Amino acid sequence: MRYDAIIIGGSFAGLSAAIYIARARRSVCIVDTGSPRNRFAAQSHGFFTQDGSEPGAMIATARSQVAAYPTAAFIEEEAVSAAREPDGFSIGLATGQTLESARLVLAFGISDELPAIPGLAERWGRSVLHCPYCHGYEFSGQRLGVLNVSPRSFHQAMLIAEWGPTALYLNGGAPPDDPVLAQLQTRGVAIEPAPVSALHGEGTRLSAIEFSDGSTSGVDVLYIGPRTRLNSAIAQQLECELAEGAFGSVIRTDDVKMTTVPGVYAAGDITRDMHNVTWASADGVAAGLAVHRSLIF
Repeated sequence: MRYDAIIIGGSFAGLSAAIYIARARRSVCIVDTGSPRNRFAAQSHGFFTQDGSEPGAMIATARSQVAAYPTAAFIEEEAVSAAREPDGFSIGLATGQTLESARLVLAFGISDELPAIPGLAERWGRSVLHCPYCHGYEFSGQRLGVLNVSPRSFHQAMLIAEWGPTALYLNGGAPPDDPVLAQLQTRGVAIEPAPVSALHGEGTRLSAIEFSDGSTSGVDVLYIGPRTRLNSAIAQQLECELAEGAFGSVIRTDDVKMTTVPGVYAAGDITRDMHNVTWASADGVAAGLAVHRSLIF
């Protein structure tokens, strides 16, 4: 099975690329496992005309719109390997099936490596969050916390204070240096040095954080900036150049989202430090347009 383009990943970036390729009347196949990064969130905020929409519903609508184009196809399977061929690329699926294409778009996304604190993972995307621009408004004025997972957590605490009273939980880590401490104090950020042992609350709601000595502190939402990892090793298999981003490895791309391997494009969270659905979709549009033009010129 040969296509003009194969897109690995069918969330906001991949579907945005797909619809532009399909509208150019080129054949495109979207290979996707159906596990978008924001599947844990009940709502998505800040996306043009879709503020407060459920992410899964947004993706379902986009899939149906892409599927309406006769040159678009979907394969709900995991892509496990990729190789360069004389006239394009071959993609190996977990089923053993092989697909071929002239161009390739990587949009398989990233996963968050969450701290192993009891009560944290089950609240991820609900009351344990990453992006205040995506979810901060809904918790305005409540008891806000930031968990120290890296030196960038100090900056995150200063930012979160914009939405309400904020505590920085050092979790037994080193305290900030004096200039940073002064900035945190200016922002009114309280600092709790003790190691964190568990999160508590009813269901996915958060109401308290417990420390190693058994004491607790009331908190309604906890922000963290965890390390991330690429969801696939395909970029490395193709020898695309990676760079170390603020939270983990990212795929290096140019201004039209082409990687360092000609004919391979990448879009979304795998290419940038700043993550939200607007950027992911915009990256997909850029990649889709570039793919089509590369097939002509």
